[in-house]
Amino acid sequence: MKTLLPLCALALLTACASPPMTRPVDNAALPEAVRVPVGLKQTMATTGVGEITYECREKKDMAGAHEWVFVAPMATLFADGRRNVGTYYAGPTWEAADGSKVTGKQVAVAPGGAGNIPLQLVKAEPAMGAGAMQGVAYIQRLNTKGGVAPAATCDAASKGQRRTVAYEADYVFYGS
Repeated sequence: MKTLLPLCALALLTACASPPMTRPVDNAALPEAVRVPVGLKQTMATTGVGEITYECREKKDMAGAHEWVFVAPMATLFADGRRNVGTYYAGPTWEAADGSKVTGKQVAVAPGGAGNIPLQLVKAEPAMGAGAMQGVAYIQRLNTKGGVAPAATCDAASKGQRRTVAYEADYVFYGS
């Protein structure tokens, strides 16, 4: 039953998912922290639909207290017309269907609204493999829905337990 609930939530989120982004992002309208540097061009926009895994762990700075800690994301990336164009997973790593992939490091975050993971700006490392991810310099996570830590109790009795939470976000890629 524990794994059935996240799967049902994921199915519902997928069925209600927003259409993929097709118009350019207006960076001036975004929080300053997640804007891409001036001069970069949007090269691709996808919608990621998936889940984030959290684990109940003891807080490092408070003996006896526990919290849900982010472990890893897993999402399918969709583009125009709900076409599967790749995956997103721990690293963070974005891998295109053509085999090219890019990893990166978080530069900044901004609030994503109540109940939603934050917006994010990631600086990309050079891409591996030729293809869609080649030349990507930055990735934004925008229009987040869900994905926050579970509301389930996290205490000594549940230490080590993992929970998955459904989420959706637009991932926008930029290059020169």
